Amino acid sequence: MSDLAAHRTREPVHEQHVDGFGTVRVVPLDAHADAGTVHGWVSGERAAFWGMNGLTREQVAEIYAHMDTLETHHAFLILKEEEPVALLQTYEPGADRVGECYPVEPGDMGVHLLLAPAGPGAARPGWTAALVRAIASYVLLTLDRRRIVVDPDVRNEKAIARFLKEGFTAGPEVVLPEVDIPDVYLPEKHAQLAFLTRELAFPQ
Repeated sequence: MSDLAAHRTREPVHEQHVDGFGTVRVVPLDAHADAGTVHGWVSGERAAFWGMNGLTREQVAEIYAHMDTLETHHAFLILKEEEPVALLQTYEPGADRVGECYPVEPGDMGVHLLLAPAGPGAARPGWTAALVRAIASYVLLTLDRRRIVVDPDVRNEKAIARFLKEGFTAGPEVVLPEVDIPDVYLPEKHAQLAFLTRELAFPQ
């Protein structure tokens, strides 16, 4: 079965038509079937802040296979008209190192978002806005959460600017502690927290 056919067989956890963009579907990531696609995204220099540069395809698959065993952290592919265009990770802040760095509130959900690289010379105006809109609908409405938390690296000025442009409110700069356990190693990270509340994203 081709990767595209495999994507089509998965039941989406969220599906939404975004005006001027198209249909967005959020489907569970298959750690092994999607390893080639994801490795191609995370191994590029543009994804340096994702923290997986230098890993092999097999190592990337192992990381997401481990994540699939957790109840607090989840990974998804975002599809635009059946084409994979982004990698989404959601997590419970209270079960993550970011929870040591700010007062977690009931209804918080952490999000990591990595856009697929555009083709050579291909501009994609409006893509970030459309995908953030769909993710906000999934997290804040479908999952009934009250606030999205993001923690981009402080050096990732483009990502920070994108989140603020899409309505996130800047929080404090924090230092996420190193994680060194048998299945996971994460180096210390200087991050800029930002938040998007349901009230701000979907005003009544």
